Amino acid sequence: MATVPRPGAYVCGIDAAMDVIGGKWKVLILWELGARPNRRFGELRRNVPGITEKVLAAHLRELEADGVVHRESYEEVPPRVEYSLTEAGLRLNEALAPLGAWAREHVLGGRPHPVGA
Repeated sequence: MATVPRPGAYVCGIDAAMDVIGGKWKVLILWELGARPNRRFGELRRNVPGITEKVLAAHLRELEADGVVHRESYEEVPPRVEYSLTEAGLRLNEALAPLGAWAREHVLGGRPHPVGA
């Protein structure tokens, strides 16, 4: 997690970026938030198959601390919380798009992924 930059610990920009998006789930969370902003926790949980509530909550906190996800709490009854991408998160998703294109070409053999990534 890149919340507290580690001076001298990064070899290059990719190293620093991987500190933010590393792990199995963060890129999928970012992709979901990019597909439609203002998602509630339950929506994210349903749309990222296989992720547990505990891991989703932890990753959302980390992504928020890293400045790529915004958490908005509404003073309502019952309480409502929505997540969206910050400007930095939008730019990060744009930077990840060529990686998805590479995977479609080289890993999926040109076949579209079932969920459109």
